[in-house]
Amino acid sequence: MMRHCRHAIGVIFALSGGAAAAPPPSSDCSSPAVSTIASLICSDDELATLDRRIAATYAAATRKATGQHPRRLQTEQADWMKTRDACWKSSDQRRCTLDSYRQRIAELQARYRLVPHTGPTRYTCDGRRADTVLAYWFDTDPPTLIAERGAETALMYRQPSASGSRYAGRNESLWEWHGEATIVWGYQAPEMRCVAAP
Repeated sequence: MMRHCRHAIGVIFALSGGAAAAPPPSSDCSSPAVSTIASLICSDDELATLDRRIAATYAAATRKATGQHPRRLQTEQADWMKTRDACWKSSDQRRCTLDSYRQRIAELQARYRLVPHTGPTRYTCDGRRADTVLAYWFDTDPPTLIAERGAETALMYRQPSASGSRYAGRNESLWEWHGEATIVWGYQAPEMRCVAAP
């Protein structure tokens, strides 16, 4: 029996029409025009659920975006879609696609404050009171942290750790243990020893 995609590829809907528009009709996933990853999403219930969820999360983020943020958000979402679709190159396409969805949903939820969070915790680094890092923890899946240092902001995801809480982003990391933290800020930057303010 021919299987049809029972969901619109959510982010395509979100990018094309805005949050309030109705989803387009479901597409025939057996069509040769459907990409490898789109076909995988259509045939996998968990990925299909995540696709619908990211459409709803993106719509919620769009409602909260102000100023220049809507255009930036749209560009970032389009870039993410390209990254997701590149999972066809992975030796485990499903795991790559699953991780891509989970991380992007968590990023949108954290950056646009769509889920509960704790913080900020203020860390003073290397004994310099002027050099502080603010950290906010978000109840996402996977758990995320947003750190601010001066005018710079970094999103980090929780990593496996034998002790304490370790988060890592593109070029930043924060490893916290009992009110003290080792923070790296920037590519190949040295570790900073930081203490949480009482």
